[in-house]
Amino acid sequence: MELMRVVETVACVNISSAHEAWRAAEHKCLKRGVKEVVKSIRRGNKGLCVIAGNISPIDVITHVPILCEEANIPYIYVPSKEDLANAGATKRPTCCVLVLTKPTKGEIAKEEQEKLKGDYDQVASDISEIANSMF
Repeated sequence: MELMRVVETVACVNISSAHEAWRAAEHKCLKRGVKEVVKSIRRGNKGLCVIAGNISPIDVITHVPILCEEANIPYIYVPSKEDLANAGATKRPTCCVLVLTKPTKGEIAKEEQEKLKGDYDQVASDISEIANSMF
């Protein structure tokens, strides 16, 4: 449930229904899977990376946190790839999702963009606080 709140906040869309989750995918605010996430990070896209913790073999995703740290992208782990898939509006389990701060295609309204920036900053600071409290 917490993951859905994070995805909803950062993507600036309401993920409470499948229709609106698909709308987020149409606006290209979500990148699903290791290949898409790595490609987006290398292209310089910013956002929040959510990584599933129950991936086997773990070697599939071990390079993703390193790429995120090099690109100054906050990342967080969630327990289940099935939960991550549901939040990302897909039936197939997903290793990782990158929630972009702005869509790769098209533009969003200035008002929505400002709200998105504020929400993104809040979620990024929450994640850094959680990480700092653990160590």
